[in-house]
Amino acid sequence: MIKLSKVKPEPIFSLPQVPPSDIWDKELTFEKGESYLVTAPSGKGKSTLVHAIIGYRKDYEGEVFCYGENVKSLSPEKLTDIRRNKVSVVFQDLKLIPGMTGLENIEMSLELSGTKNSDEAKSLIQQLGLEGEIEKPVEKLSYGQRQRVAIISALLHPFDFLILDEPFSHLDEENIITAKELIEGKVKEKGAGLLLVSHERDYGFSFDKKFTL
Repeated sequence: MIKLSKVKPEPIFSLPQVPPSDIWDKELTFEKGESYLVTAPSGKGKSTLVHAIIGYRKDYEGEVFCYGENVKSLSPEKLTDIRRNKVSVVFQDLKLIPGMTGLENIEMSLELSGTKNSDEAKSLIQQLGLEGEIEKPVEKLSYGQRQRVAIISALLHPFDFLILDEPFSHLDEENIITAKELIEGKVKEKGAGLLLVSHERDYGFSFDKKFTL
């Protein structure tokens, strides 16, 4: 479970006029097994929300709770454990490691999480059309190919909550449909929660709740 209690990010609440929001300065809970959509225009704090949930930034008033613990008070070791075993994220900036191939980035993710899903990795690579590209350094991949690498890494990671920050922005419709189906299948298999943060689209997911940031 992820809970936000009166969270007010400094960059947003330092503006002369704070726009209305279903998220900021509210009491809100994201439950395991439920799916959520958060939409907002660019610059309204979508990535700020994701980074606050997983402890990457703490420049906000209020409290964020992850599995019953205040994120701001967690040790680096505890935060690392949550990121490795409980919450998997596709970041808007992807956070792939330059100088490594797409495959090496996926293998690194598996190694850090202590999982060995090489057969599943091969299947996901094939289904997302990366077989001929996965051995290239990530900087030589198109942004859409990099997004698919990041999605594969996130799906192979252990999680009971999957967070997607603009994961399909550079994918064509065919790959969006494939990625969506793979995500839905993995989330259902794990009984996990899903949080999609998007500029405006729901990409055909069936959400339990929708919010405007």
